[in-house]
Amino acid sequence: MKKLTEIQNELKAPKNQYNSFGKYKYRSCEDILEAVKPLLKKHDCTLTITDGVLEVGSLVFIDATATISDGKESVSVRAQAGIDPNRKGMDIAQSFGSSSSYARKYALNGLFLIDDTKDADATNTHGKAPQPKAQPKQKPELKPETEQWEKAIEFLVKGGLISAIEGKYALDEVNKQLLMDTVLDKA
Repeated sequence: MKKLTEIQNELKAPKNQYNSFGKYKYRSCEDILEAVKPLLKKHDCTLTITDGVLEVGSLVFIDATATISDGKESVSVRAQAGIDPNRKGMDIAQSFGSSSSYARKYALNGLFLIDDTKDADATNTHGKAPQPKAQPKQKPELKPETEQWEKAIEFLVKGGLISAIEGKYALDEVNKQLLMDTVLDKA
């Protein structure tokens, strides 16, 4: 969807929230929605976010889906967040609400290609001492016209996140854009 690519390129969602306990800035689901609404209007698109509660084994989680549509085509991305009903300082409704916000935020991140690698969720140790890091393994490069490339396209078309691809493969900006354009063409 060409309109989605344009919105992804124009979207600026700054980290307007501050966690005074952890001393870091972050963006919320609401920050992303505030930033994207004018772009949705500009490109004549709608955005819907839905979520449901799922259970796999003994794990209960929120499964959120963000869908953008121009009335002809639509693209959806899903994200999940576990629910801890015994979370200290929260009643059950707050625990579900917190997980819903988290899952929705990451569905939006996936849909609009918002990179949160430097966000507090990725860097906060939550009071635990950081573990010594092993030397990182060199990730294989993801290149067009390979079996891995086709699998990556299939994964993304089915709603997978580009961040999962980038976690497994080295992907330069040119190939990342080519991959996303290919996915949009197939969606």
